[in-house]
Amino acid sequence: MDVKYIFVTGGVVSSLGKGLTAASIALLLEKRGLKVAMLKLDPYLNVDPGTMNPFQHGEVYVTDDGAETDLDLGHYFRFTEAPLSRASNTTSGQIYEEVIRRERVGDYLGKTVQVIPHVTDEIKKRILQASRTQDETDVVMVEIGGTVGDIESLPFLEAIRQFRYERADHCLNIHLTYVPYLKAAGEVKTKPTQHSVQVLREIGLIPDLLLCRCENPLSEEIKDKISLFCSVPKEAVMDEVDVDFSIYEVPLFLRDQGLDDKICKRLNLPNLKADLSEWERLLYKMRHPKGKVVIGIVGKYLQHQDAYKSVFEALHHAAISHGVSLEVRTFESDKVTGFENIQGCDGYLVPGGFGSRGWIGKLLTAQYCREKQIPYFGLCLGMQVMCVEFARDVLHLQGASSTEMDPETPYPVISLLSEQQKTPYLGGTMRLGAYPCLLKEGSLSHKAYGQLRISERHRHRYEFNSQFKEAFEKQGLIQTGTLEGHPLCEIMEIRNHPWMVGVQYHPEFQSRPVKPHPLFTDFIQASLNHALGRN
Repeated sequence: MDVKYIFVTGGVVSSLGKGLTAASIALLLEKRGLKVAMLKLDPYLNVDPGTMNPFQHGEVYVTDDGAETDLDLGHYFRFTEAPLSRASNTTSGQIYEEVIRRERVGDYLGKTVQVIPHVTDEIKKRILQASRTQDETDVVMVEIGGTVGDIESLPFLEAIRQFRYERADHCLNIHLTYVPYLKAAGEVKTKPTQHSVQVLREIGLIPDLLLCRCENPLSEEIKDKISLFCSVPKEAVMDEVDVDFSIYEVPLFLRDQGLDDKICKRLNLPNLKADLSEWERLLYKMRHPKGKVVIGIVGKYLQHQDAYKSVFEALHHAAISHGVSLEVRTFESDKVTGFENIQGCDGYLVPGGFGSRGWIGKLLTAQYCREKQIPYFGLCLGMQVMCVEFARDVLHLQGASSTEMDPETPYPVISLLSEQQKTPYLGGTMRLGAYPCLLKEGSLSHKAYGQLRISERHRHRYEFNSQFKEAFEKQGLIQTGTLEGHPLCEIMEIRNHPWMVGVQYHPEFQSRPVKPHPLFTDFIQASLNHALGRN
C-alpha cells in the first residue's frame, strides 16, 4: 500500500489545538492497526525552539536522538506509538539553513535560488523523510504550525499544494478552524471560518474535512451554511467541541463523529474498527477517583500553562494509575521567601529551568521537604537545587552554589560540563537526548524502575561536581544513578528520608497516560503515604 499523507492546518486564531487533534487522529488510526509517522512543520525562523523563551513558546520537548522540538511532539508521544526523532520536527530556520548551505557549496549549479522550487523542494523532502522513520509506514500526519494567512507559513502551504498535486490520490487536507459564539448577539458566527477557507483556496488548497472548534455542538443549519460557503460536503463538516473534563476525551469525541471512518474511506485505507477499550478504561478511572493527592510545583514559568506541559501531564498519569485525582498548587519560586509560602501539599516538585531568578525559593523548597520529611522530586535543575541546599545546610559549605548562579562560588557543587566551557553557541549545544544510566541496587530509583539499567532524555549544561561525592555520601546524600561508562551523576537520593529524589534528566518526556513513568508513579505513592501519615 502506498503511504498516505494527512495535512492538518489551522485558521482564524492560534492555539486551536492542532497538535492535540493530529495526535488524536493518529491514535484512532493506530488503533485500527495502521502504522503512523508524525511531522510538525513550524514556520518560525529559529532553527529550533531551544533558545526560545518558555513564556513565548512553552516547553521544549526533547527526543531520544537529541532534537529540541516543539511541545506538540509531547502530545504525539503521549497519544501514539509513532517514532519521534529530529525528522519529526522541521522549522523554517532549518529549511533556509539547508538551502543556503547547499547554495554555498554549489549544489544548485549556479541557478538563482528561490522559494519555488528550492525552498518548497526542501520542505517536500522533509515530508518524505518523515515517512521513512519506521518500516512500512501507512500514514504520515503532517501538522503545519501557525495560522493560515501568516506570511511565514506560505512556503509550507505552497509545498503541500505541490505535494498533493504530485500525489493526488494519497493526500488529505484537514482544516481546523474556529466558529465563535457571540454572547451579546446570541449567535454563532461562521464568517471567520469562511474567510479562513477562502485564504486556503487562494493558495490552491481545498480542505477535504473541516473540524470546527466551538463551545457547543453546531446545529445542522450552521453546518449547512459552512458547507455551502466553504465548498465542503456537509458530511465533511464536523465540530470539535471544547472538552469539559480532559484532553484525553478528544480521540473518543472524534471517533463518535466518525472522523476516522471518513479518513479511511477517502484515503482507501483498511476500514477496521478502532479498539479504544484501553482509552475508555483510562477515562473511567479519571472520572471515578478514590481519593486526591495535592502536589506543589515550585518553578519560574508557571504563568504560562505550557511551559511545564509534560511535567503536569506526567503527574496526572501517575495519579490516574493510583486511582486518585490530582490537585496541583503552583508557587512562583521568586515569591517563595519562607516555609510558610508553600505549606499544605502532600509532595513537592521542582522542575527544570535556567537562570538565577527564583533560585532561593527553590532552595527553600528543598530545605522544607528535607527537614519536614515531605516527598520531594527534583527534575534537572531541581536535582541541582537539592544538592546545593544539602551542601549549605548539612555540610555547612557557606556560599556553595552552582556556577550558573554564582561563577565565583568557593564551593562549585554544580559546575559547567567540561565540553561546554569553550562553546560560543547556545542553540543545540547542551547535553541532549537519551543516555544510559546504571542504578544502585536497593535504591528508591531501582525499586521504582524495577531494573538496574535505564535510558532517559537530557537537556542541560551543568552537572554535579564529583569532587563532592564522598563528602555528600558520608552525610546521607547518595548518588544512586550514574551515566554508564562514566562517573557523571544522574540520580541523587537522601538516605533516611521517605522519598527525596533528584534526577539530572527529564523523565516527564517518557510518560504516557496508559503507561505512566515509574518515578512519577512512585513519587505520587510516597505523597499519598505522607498524606495518610499527616491525617
